[in-house]
Amino acid sequence: MTDEPIFLLIETATDICSVAVSHGKKILGINEDLNGHSHAKNLLPFIDEILQQNSLSTNDLTAVVVSSGPGSYTGLRIGVSTAKGIAYTANIPILSVGSLTGIAQSCKNNPDFDDSQNSIIVPMIDARRMEVFTAIFDNNMNCIENISAKIIEDNSFLDLLICKTIFFCGNGMPKCKDILSKSANARFINEQISAKNLLKPALKKWKEKDFEDIAYFEPFYLKEYIAGKPIVKGLCK
Repeated sequence: MTDEPIFLLIETATDICSVAVSHGKKILGINEDLNGHSHAKNLLPFIDEILQQNSLSTNDLTAVVVSSGPGSYTGLRIGVSTAKGIAYTANIPILSVGSLTGIAQSCKNNPDFDDSQNSIIVPMIDARRMEVFTAIFDNNMNCIENISAKIIEDNSFLDLLICKTIFFCGNGMPKCKDILSKSANARFINEQISAKNLLKPALKKWKEKDFEDIAYFEPFYLKEYIAGKPIVKGLCK
């Protein structure tokens, strides 16, 4: 191994239980269960298995990367608690990546994404009924509207769809597709949330030494919701 960082990446923000190991910019391996609600059963065995498959132990890790939310309360709690336990025992830092950032990164990596200045990404995590946890990212993965909970209605994102191509993605997207597809500028990317998509944002945080406090770090649950239509200044020029 070179001096490039070795990360254990944990994604448990939704029903999917996903674990990956990376070395530098390369994903060495990934274990995932897409069937749902298996975090308590599968997370630790997945971690043990993927480390063994790559002849690694927790002592070889440079940092633990974990999805920090928003998302499933139980899933986030299990993922963050596991990450904190490993980081504390191995005396290594924790890097947190927002769940919506990971989904947006998967959208940007998709070959169907149009990487132009006129494109923006709206990742969605399913909440109850027509509510989703969401944010808005530009084509360079800068967050241009902060995370919130929104109820998707006929006029949702309408002001942006007039002047921008919006790529909707995440497990909250399918239930909103019929409403949002009324605009010709709406695009839909079917990508599952995955630990591998935490890597690029985590490497940026690693370079900046943006570590979490192991003792006090908690997931971002986002329990409140906002039903109104926001105005994102500066996008329609």
